[in-house]
Amino acid sequence: MKTQLAMVIDSSTCIDCKACMLACKVENQVPEGYWRNWVKSSQPRFADDAWMDSFQPTHFQPGGCMHCDNPTCVQACPTGATWKDDVDGAVKVNPKLCIGCGSCIPACPYGARYRHPTKHVVDKCDFCQHRRDRGELPACVTTCPTKARVFGDINNPDSDAARLLKKNRSIQVIHPSADTRPNMYYLSATAPLNWPVAPRQPDAMQFWKLINPVIWSVVGLNALGVLAMLVKQILMPHDTPKHEPELPAEKG
Repeated sequence: MKTQLAMVIDSSTCIDCKACMLACKVENQVPEGYWRNWVKSSQPRFADDAWMDSFQPTHFQPGGCMHCDNPTCVQACPTGATWKDDVDGAVKVNPKLCIGCGSCIPACPYGARYRHPTKHVVDKCDFCQHRRDRGELPACVTTCPTKARVFGDINNPDSDAARLLKKNRSIQVIHPSADTRPNMYYLSATAPLNWPVAPRQPDAMQFWKLINPVIWSVVGLNALGVLAMLVKQILMPHDTPKHEPELPAEKG
């Protein structure tokens, strides 16, 4: 059975310390103003005078790239720079093939991608590939003080991640319009659940698919997409996608 790396998270133990975010930022040299991971929070409701009877504390939900089995970001990439690795199941970006067009950014329901301001390529979580090459866990996993994150191969029944999934009910956070089959699992209950957005494929791809299915299937839109995006990069090198995901603000 193929390896599928995944993150299993017990969000009930998250205390919103942001240690996972800072560790990732330092370890992967993520530029100022951008993040590879995040902690989202639910909002308590104070609807009426009886709110104390049904009060639920704020729930903190760590997250990051979901390394999906059906990644819409891969479908949106015109050059093949974004791809799902058959070896470990992670979704990765090849910076040598990335032209920085940003088409994959709105195609991700989770806002897990950003365009690097100096490298001009798309960047995202890769489960700390360089650390895994050394036999180490991702920085966010190692740093978490409450051990809310458990990482491993969920297809290996002997891994901690697989054992957790087997013993507990889990939830995947998805958008109703696109089940990307994410490989980030939350134990029992988690909140919030309604924050993913509908993935949006590049307009050029949708246009060509409509007017000429033959071109799409025989010639392939990849070549046309690459040409179009290269022209765009030359004419508008600093252009930013209109639907670039909102990123969490850095705390001082």
